[in-house]
Amino acid sequence: MAIKKSELYSSLWAGADALRGGMDASQYKDYVLVLLFLKYVSDKAEADPYALIEVPKGASFKDVAALKGTKDIGEQIDIAIGKIAKANDLQNVIDVVSFNDEEKLGKGKEMIDRLSDLVAIFENPALNFSKNKAGGDDILGDAYEFLMRHFATESGKAKGQFYTPSEVSRIMALVIGIKKGVKQNQSFYDPTSGSGSLLLKVADECDGSASLFGQEKDVATAALAKMNMILHNNPTAEIKKGQSTLSNPLFINEQGNLKTFDYSVANPPFSLKNWTQGFNPQEDEFGRFTGFGIPPEKNGDYAFLLHIIASLKSTGKGAVILPHGVLFRGNAEAEIRKNIIKQGFIKGIIGLPANLFYGTGIPACIIVIDKEDAEKRQGIFMVDASKGFMKDGNKNRLRDQDIHKIVDVFNKQLEIPKYSCFVPNTEIADPKNDYNLNIPRYIDSQEAEDIQDIAAHLLGGIPERDVDALSPYWDAYPRLKDALFIKSKRAGYYDSKLEKDAIKQTIFNHPDFKAFSARMSDVFNAWAKDTSKTLKGLQTGFKPKEIIHQIAEDLLTTYEGKALLDRYDVYQHLMNYWNDMMQDDLYQITEDGWVAKPYRIMEKNKKTGKETDKGWTCDLVPPSLIIQQYFKTEKDALEAMEAEKESLAAQLTELEEEHSGDEGYFAEFDKINKGTVTKRIKELQAAKPKAKKESFAMAAEDPASYGELAVMEQYMELSDKQVKVNADIKKASEALDKKAWEQYSKLTTEDVKQLVVDAKWMSAMQTAIEGEMERISQRLTGRIKELMERYETPLPAIDKELTELEYKVNAHLQKMGFVW
Repeated sequence: MAIKKSELYSSLWAGADALRGGMDASQYKDYVLVLLFLKYVSDKAEADPYALIEVPKGASFKDVAALKGTKDIGEQIDIAIGKIAKANDLQNVIDVVSFNDEEKLGKGKEMIDRLSDLVAIFENPALNFSKNKAGGDDILGDAYEFLMRHFATESGKAKGQFYTPSEVSRIMALVIGIKKGVKQNQSFYDPTSGSGSLLLKVADECDGSASLFGQEKDVATAALAKMNMILHNNPTAEIKKGQSTLSNPLFINEQGNLKTFDYSVANPPFSLKNWTQGFNPQEDEFGRFTGFGIPPEKNGDYAFLLHIIASLKSTGKGAVILPHGVLFRGNAEAEIRKNIIKQGFIKGIIGLPANLFYGTGIPACIIVIDKEDAEKRQGIFMVDASKGFMKDGNKNRLRDQDIHKIVDVFNKQLEIPKYSCFVPNTEIADPKNDYNLNIPRYIDSQEAEDIQDIAAHLLGGIPERDVDALSPYWDAYPRLKDALFIKSKRAGYYDSKLEKDAIKQTIFNHPDFKAFSARMSDVFNAWAKDTSKTLKGLQTGFKPKEIIHQIAEDLLTTYEGKALLDRYDVYQHLMNYWNDMMQDDLYQITEDGWVAKPYRIMEKNKKTGKETDKGWTCDLVPPSLIIQQYFKTEKDALEAMEAEKESLAAQLTELEEEHSGDEGYFAEFDKINKGTVTKRIKELQAAKPKAKKESFAMAAEDPASYGELAVMEQYMELSDKQVKVNADIKKASEALDKKAWEQYSKLTTEDVKQLVVDAKWMSAMQTAIEGEMERISQRLTGRIKELMERYETPLPAIDKELTELEYKVNAHLQKMGFVW
């Protein structure tokens, strides 16, 4: 059975992080990723004797795994990795860290245990890379991204710059303008390549052959990038290490000039202060600053941008992540910016949310460069995407809907109020702007101020402008406004027809609301019908990521232009469900087929090694789904028993609380339970002849109407009922559990498809979208109620009430003898 990918990656990280000890995450990542590399090349070599990476005898992951618990495990791992490095010309790449370093890994048994446990993590059968493919649905790529994100998070600001968040990388890859269906080789370049993740993400968008080139100053990070290229099936990528790209660019053509590329991407260090170290920009042999100007001595942002422009072919395209300051800073940078704009090199600017990156918390932007037809460019397309994100720990993170919206809007040049617009060069060059590209100059993304209407506060009524501002709702529900409001005698104002408490019921019961909801249900059902057919037709071997992309794009198209609903919000519900549940299901189906097999949940005690049976489950078709589909009567009966159990517990609690005060019958009890109550009943019965049982309706009645014995006997009666209902619940639960278990063996393939696709996936999506509809209507209800409350009591009425209250207070004070 396929393991859940989400569990695989989280357990991989949890295991690795737990073994880190006091070592900094930025260093520890090298150990974990070297082992990941070793596992990958070993699996590949085992599956294919002609694999690109040679694994010498005695140097495979299996050989390393056999070293667990041995006293020289660190030394032997170093030897194994050294053999692979020597055989594949990877010296100073995969052998940059020592697994025999006592300062980092501990001494003696501490090192043995730590390395043994670390190696064991990669022995997980699910981590089989023999059939792994670059991009798409590869286990390795996802595992690598998961580890890199977590290592970057743990490394902190100063040491997390080796990784560009994959969400930003995806945007750059999709907006840079990569040509599809091109047969000839296309070249991709990153002058500050870090771990190489950005370069790989962009190259993945090329559906033909691609050559990758990167330069990285930090030796260890450059080694990591080389490993990354091999891990992602790009072993021929050229990653050059050492030296700053600005002072010593290492990609030079035969004429001694900068080598030029089809595409370039970069996430350079922000506002680098020592960028001139090692060379004199005034005498730059590559002419990168000629015709533009020289950046300030203590800020290298434009130096990197100009280097990329110089490194692109005449039709080349690039995307660079830079701080917002490059858009508006003055002096030398203003002159450079002006010259770049005049050349027409900037195609667009995308403003991103703050706190996305691991090296800094400041907001950044993506500057999209396009040299092709630059002289004909009439302006710059701008996107303000600063408000679309989610919180993720101490960082912000772009959601799937944010990424998709940015890419759609940019590539289609869609102008959306408060989000995007095309800014003509004439407007940028206008003296009032003077080539300042600060996004807020051109896109006002501020929310409209909720203006208080003084006249309405004085005279009552709801301002017409506030009601008209809800026009999207009135378009969707044409007659609803007339059901809620009536024109006031004063021009420009409405009066409410309803009391506040009736607003929600009126909206939700209105025929237009019901009709709109029905239309939206039809929209969903049409998508669900087609999607269900597609999903039920899947056979083993499909690529889950291709499937989710297909049905997600269909969902976006289905909800395009639909009133009130933002199609990207609907899309996000699907992507959330994909991340939470659907991807694990699809990966299981592509590997095992439409098979639903329950399994026992065995929990192993780490100390004793003893296993405990914790029940059973089934990942693809959960027991709850089987019960709902086949045993609803039994489920309802069990729920009725559970409700009775809760009722009895509440009655017992009420009885105890009622009689636990200082004078209560339970006041002297150390513990209130059947034993102590039985003992007290015997004492009471022994003290006087047995009388007829007193009765009462509720414990909250006057205690004088019944005696202590009646309370005790009532407690016992409730307790006995509780024991019986608990026994009934246990018996019914066991019977239902048995029926559910046995039902799995009766399921046909078609049954499983119906359960998974219709009862599980489509049902979950329907619930999510209906919830979105509910939230939209709640916002309308809340806004109308807010307006009613704001203006329901005019100022004269408040003054009158205040005067009346003041008169009453003064009258009371005078009666009390206070006269002034």
